[in-house]
Amino acid sequence: MIGIDSLAAMNPWFILLLLTVGLVAGVINTLAGGGSNLTLPALMVMGLPADVANATNRVGVLLQSLTGVRDFDRHGQLPRADLWSVLRPTLAGSVFGAIAAAYMPVAYLKPVLLFAMVSMALIILVRPAVIAPPLGTSVKQLKDCPEAFWGLFAAGIYGGFVQAGVGFVLIGALAGTLRYDLVKTNALKMLCTAALTVAALAVFIWQDLVAWLPGLVLGLGSILGAKVGVRLALKASQRSLKWFLFVMTVVASGFAMMS
Repeated sequence: MIGIDSLAAMNPWFILLLLTVGLVAGVINTLAGGGSNLTLPALMVMGLPADVANATNRVGVLLQSLTGVRDFDRHGQLPRADLWSVLRPTLAGSVFGAIAAAYMPVAYLKPVLLFAMVSMALIILVRPAVIAPPLGTSVKQLKDCPEAFWGLFAAGIYGGFVQAGVGFVLIGALAGTLRYDLVKTNALKMLCTAALTVAALAVFIWQDLVAWLPGLVLGLGSILGAKVGVRLALKASQRSLKWFLFVMTVVASGFAMMS
């Protein structure tokens, strides 16, 4: 069904392209978001239709997310107290989003993806302060913060529908409403991304939309990128992380408009 999903179609240039963009996207997604603005165009350059590229991209995202969660947890930066409460609305939303993406006609999917990426990047640019709570800010529990529940549910819908930019939505919910610092926010963001990607990927596999070979090659680069990203996150200051996130929103907007 998917011609590119064969060794003959995966020439060395395609492999190098996917490994490179996977590595860069893994770093970007670990520290901020928007890495799929690189990986989705790369998959489409290879000839994959927009719906297949959207589904295949989730393989790399899942592998980088699991790697990031493990490495953050090894360094004691994954908050465990409220994990299940944070995951429930994210998972619920992702199922709705993935079903919508799987059934939407291909002709309409790409414009919707671009609109979603540009809109989310602009929201973060307009209100950058929501993602950097001051030092010493008390963390809130989800049960005491209904707006965080709906923010995570919306992130799940968005992430199930299109991966690109979901990190920005999750950061807004986790740092902006629950008030985690940016390192712990990134750890929880990776966990939520892994969870919603599992749900979304299950729907896309069911719909036979995943090109496994390019997805796994992309995933190998993404794993390496996530490892580099976690090391950078642990060494960087909150100020540096905030500015990196700001720059990535600008870059994500640019890629979305040009592609």
